[in-house]
Amino acid sequence: MDSLRRNQYLQAIGVDVWVSRRAVAATSAATATATVTEASAAADTTASGHATQLTQGLSPPPSAASVTETETETSVAPHPVPPVAAPTVTTWESLRAEVLTCTKCTLHTSRTQGVFGVGNREAQWLVVGEAPGAEEDRRGEPFVGRAGHLLDAMLRAIGLNRSNNVYIANVLKSRPPGNRDPKPEEVAACLPFLMRQIELMKPRVMLAVGRIAAQNLLATDVPLGRLRGKVHHFGELNTPLIVTYHPAYLLRTPSDKRKAWEDLKFARSVFRGLTTT
Repeated sequence: MDSLRRNQYLQAIGVDVWVSRRAVAATSAATATATVTEASAAADTTASGHATQLTQGLSPPPSAASVTETETETSVAPHPVPPVAAPTVTTWESLRAEVLTCTKCTLHTSRTQGVFGVGNREAQWLVVGEAPGAEEDRRGEPFVGRAGHLLDAMLRAIGLNRSNNVYIANVLKSRPPGNRDPKPEEVAACLPFLMRQIELMKPRVMLAVGRIAAQNLLATDVPLGRLRGKVHHFGELNTPLIVTYHPAYLLRTPSDKRKAWEDLKFARSVFRGLTTT
């Protein structure tokens, strides 16, 4: 057994070993020499690598595995994501403010004001017309003037009153110039307001007055005459919807008032059927 290994064994079992100072000096010198040799070799390797890059171009990119490992080792923990605020609950007041300041379509440039709706917001009946006219645009209330007076008379005939047990609104909240028919893009921009009114109100029955209102609510081009006398359903709440003539049409065609009366009686019977089940 050589002396170096013997000394290692003795040190391992706790026996002191006498070593001459000359031997220690020699060993230190040998260690220093080895360290210098290794450093020189590393320097030569680095220089050789630099030379290779200068003569052959940059080395190829590391493999995907090595990149993934490196990124994993050096990645920094992501910043905590702040909690998302709960959506604002729609109220009648906030919805009305949206309607009055809406600029989603070009009608806001020619209207006097938005026409939100009128009546009891907790009513079980919802009457929907097509759009405000000139007088409605001026006063900010749907169905006023001669057509409004006739509608009030029609509703009173089945026990309804806009101040107590019915709410009245329009598909459009802004008046189209010249009382023309609403354009599809105008309906698309405005109908969500009515949808949210229905969500807040949750009516038991809807009464669509006029062709424009009926066709837009039911997404159909079927003539009004074929939509009458049937129970349709609207929206996610599947609300029963009955169709009748617009009061302005009845003023021009009084002979159809009897048909409108039949529609109102039919709507009343549907409502009574819902409330007795």
